[in-house]
Amino acid sequence: MTLSFDIYWSMRSPYCYLALDRILALRAQYDVMVNLRIVYPLAIRDPDFFKTAPAHYRSYHLRDSNRVAEFLGVPYRRPIPDPILQDMVTGEIAANQPYIHELTRLAAAAAEAGKGLEFQAQVMRLLWDGRTDNWHEGMHLNAAIKRAGLNPAALKHALDMDLERYDEAIKSNQAAQAAAGHNGVPLFVFQGELFFGQDRLDMLIWRMKSCGLADRMADKRPHGAIQN
Repeated sequence: MTLSFDIYWSMRSPYCYLALDRILALRAQYDVMVNLRIVYPLAIRDPDFFKTAPAHYRSYHLRDSNRVAEFLGVPYRRPIPDPILQDMVTGEIAANQPYIHELTRLAAAAAEAGKGLEFQAQVMRLLWDGRTDNWHEGMHLNAAIKRAGLNPAALKHALDMDLERYDEAIKSNQAAQAAAGHNGVPLFVFQGELFFGQDRLDMLIWRMKSCGLADRMADKRPHGAIQN
């Protein structure tokens, strides 16, 4: 029996990016359906959060995300430019946000088209792996979308034709996330149980195995091979 779980995902989250390779590997190895549910970053959903966050919040966040990347051996640098325009001293979120709405809507459209993780595998790397400055200029984003197996012009046309529907889908995801009992990302929800953070993937797999998660690779391993 194919199991399934939801992932609540933000395009600005370094921890979503740092979980990406392991999520792709999980999907490849196990008989599981991954339901990618795109939400806006907290900075958009609750702009006042950063004004009242403890002084150590951002410094620890930056230090920890770099440490996780180093530990995992994942190339990592914060995007240039940041998908959210924000004053890093005051925490103030700019009223005009030229990047995050398009990124989030494109991600939602890709998920609807059945290519959500493929989109993330290309676009999140474009933003976060440190190889591309000014990801928003030229053909960088379109090329990444093409590598995901999608037509960028068709994807953007779908948004133009029915923007309200995609915005409602994002709002629905955010409402479902809140109803599940958390507002952080990446958030994994399996049979109503929450697993928050990139460091909970092993626990998620453990729980799914207890519910009969099937290993696609089991029949391909040599007899007697050691399994983790």
